[in-house]
Amino acid sequence: MSNQRYTPEFKDEAVKQVTERGYSIAEVAQRLGVSTHSLYKWVNAAAPDKSDVQERELLEAKREILKLKSQLQRTEEERDILKKAARYFASQPE
Repeated sequence: MSNQRYTPEFKDEAVKQVTERGYSIAEVAQRLGVSTHSLYKWVNAAAPDKSDVQERELLEAKREILKLKSQLQRTEEERDILKKAARYFASQPE
């Protein structure tokens, strides 16, 4: 087992070759002389955390729900006003 340390720049470039340039992890690992296990760890560490993405989507959904509830309440109030107006004008003698 190697105790070799790699610089952050080296790791970033290796990850870019996989994520941006489309090379396979095995190919990049062999070319750079690192283990595939290490490269997998670097790629996974660089990937955005799924919980952050899910949290952002959940907040977005909550905002949308609040907006729709507000619109529904306003629409129901307008409907009630129109019902009252219709009853009022229906009861007026001509």
